[in-house]
Amino acid sequence: MAKLETVFITGAASGIGLALAQALAARGATLYLTDVNGPGLEDAVAELTARQVNVHSCVLDVSDRAAFEAAVADAEAKMGGIDILFNNAGVSLSDTVDKMTYTDLEWVMNINFYGVVYGTKAALKGMLARGHGHIVNISSLFGIIGIPSQSAYCAAKHAVKGFNESLFYELQGTGVQIHSVHPGGVDTNIVRSGKHLHNIQGDVDPEEVQKNFQDMAVTTPEAAAQTILAGVDKGTYRILVGPDAKSADRLQRWMPNIWRKLFQKKLEAWNRDGIF
Repeated sequence: MAKLETVFITGAASGIGLALAQALAARGATLYLTDVNGPGLEDAVAELTARQVNVHSCVLDVSDRAAFEAAVADAEAKMGGIDILFNNAGVSLSDTVDKMTYTDLEWVMNINFYGVVYGTKAALKGMLARGHGHIVNISSLFGIIGIPSQSAYCAAKHAVKGFNESLFYELQGTGVQIHSVHPGGVDTNIVRSGKHLHNIQGDVDPEEVQKNFQDMAVTTPEAAAQTILAGVDKGTYRILVGPDAKSADRLQRWMPNIWRKLFQKKLEAWNRDGIF
């Protein structure tokens, strides 16, 4: 990446999105920040403005295609184009397939998958016309492996992974790069603001789910942001974030049968603790 960039970030009010904004602000980037959380977004903008960062913003529900297209058009008008797009916004759902409602499934897919598609398509036209740009789509470790009670989230993140890989080949020779990011456990608000209903043991306590998640979230948002930016700087397509993502990815690819046996034992231990 060049030292100075114009950057569009979704889910920028907290977590990885905010950490990316802070890190890029230190590089002198011009920022366009979005989030569905209006007050949180205002706080993020105020913090960055106090540091004399050139920042624009709008409240955005990424599942609203027309609103996303309008936000990208506004960003291009105000910043003269978008050099880097981070499709970071996401939600979580804990529920089993037999109990999960279609309403909740569609809620996750509309934000975690279609939100990525809408942002990518909205920004891609301008990037292709200018002959440069980076699209950074956040999948997950759960876009590589499956987890009980996480079928909707895993489905959406696997879909992002496949979308990214197809786009990788389509963009060869265009000057535009796609980056597929797969974080493991990162200590963000995604679980706190999600829906948590059932695991394979039955009903779940959302507060207990949040506590268990934080115990397993071994990577800070700031560390995640630095790993992502380092990967984008190097032109890396597939960016694994956190030691848990790296180890699980390698084991399930190199020794899939052993992985399933080991992971089943781990799941049994987690089940006893009521995690999944």
